[in-house]
Amino acid sequence: MRIEFPEGFLWGTSTSAAQTETAFDHQWKGFVARDEFVLERTTDHEKRRDEDITYIQQFGTVYRCGVDWSRLQRAPFADFDEETVAEYRDFFQKLNHKGVKILLVLHHFAHPYWFEQQGGWLKDENIPAFVDYARQCIAHFGEFIFNWNTFNEPNAYAMCSYFLGTFPPQRRSYRKANRALANLGLAHAIVYDLIKSHYPEAPVSISLNTSYFAPMNLPGRLAAWWANRWYNRRAARIFLPKMDYWGISYYAYVPMNPFPITELDKPGRLDALNIRHDKMWGYYPEGLGIILQKLYKWQKMPVLIVENGICTDDSAERIASIREYLQVLHRTMQAGVDIRGYIHWSTWDNFEWNLGPSYRFGLVHVNLFTKDRSMTEAGRFFARVTQENAVDV
Repeated sequence: MRIEFPEGFLWGTSTSAAQTETAFDHQWKGFVARDEFVLERTTDHEKRRDEDITYIQQFGTVYRCGVDWSRLQRAPFADFDEETVAEYRDFFQKLNHKGVKILLVLHHFAHPYWFEQQGGWLKDENIPAFVDYARQCIAHFGEFIFNWNTFNEPNAYAMCSYFLGTFPPQRRSYRKANRALANLGLAHAIVYDLIKSHYPEAPVSISLNTSYFAPMNLPGRLAAWWANRWYNRRAARIFLPKMDYWGISYYAYVPMNPFPITELDKPGRLDALNIRHDKMWGYYPEGLGIILQKLYKWQKMPVLIVENGICTDDSAERIASIREYLQVLHRTMQAGVDIRGYIHWSTWDNFEWNLGPSYRFGLVHVNLFTKDRSMTEAGRFFARVTQENAVDV
């Protein structure tokens, strides 16, 4: 069976600067990941931009990416470094000339070390520094950008940085997680208006990370209810007043027992429960459709899938996953949800934050040591999907 998508449906891929460029002076530099790799040299993207463009342009007409705030702005409220600005402008211009539109993410989990030293997102007095950074991004790069995410997955950032303690600064405080999330929301509202004042027609949103939390028993009911309420709904409510569309990322099905059951924390447990999974989480594409219908019923805005993928070393498994997710999206569209596009994570293998580069999501394979790239079968498959605007299932 062949599934066709509407004319004008957006296809693309996504990466982030901190996961693909050599670390400059942000709070992740030197972080020792689960697989014992150190976040310093990641994928040499800043040295291989022209090569990477040849891959990006094969995967649709949208590239979602970010810039390294720490390399652009070496001190609070300083002018951007001219050489770094020129490098990014050249990259963006080349992408545009290849017919690739850019969705720019202003904050993707990483910020300058000087920002972290000043208290980071726990202090609302740091918001003006981020606004100044955003202002200069708009001035230097706005002409190349068709769509904006102010923040990537602010709920995941607040949860992992200030509650679970898996991201820098590795705090464990529910109160601090809520404070950080609130400050991210305040910053978003200011920057939303700033972007609109210069580019009123450009869509602006966040990437809201969503997970499908499911109870496994009676205690799990309360845990799943709380996780869904805080992680999926609270964050959405904070940012919702100034969002032009639902920017949604989805990866995880999380059984609650009452604690979350993942392949990372309890390897083998998902197999024992006969639950499909990748190297990280439970795998349930139908969960994305359920979440989208709930969010769309709550607030009828267009939907753009800004991140979706599977952590695996198996290209055939990645292909099967893309097929399944696209079937779910097509059924959800038929049910009335206005889905405008699908952006796959990720273009090439990169440094998977606290886990490391051996946790792979890429359509393009990256050698862990030489950083050499090679197209995978999954990459060739997704390229055909984007070119044909359709998928055979």
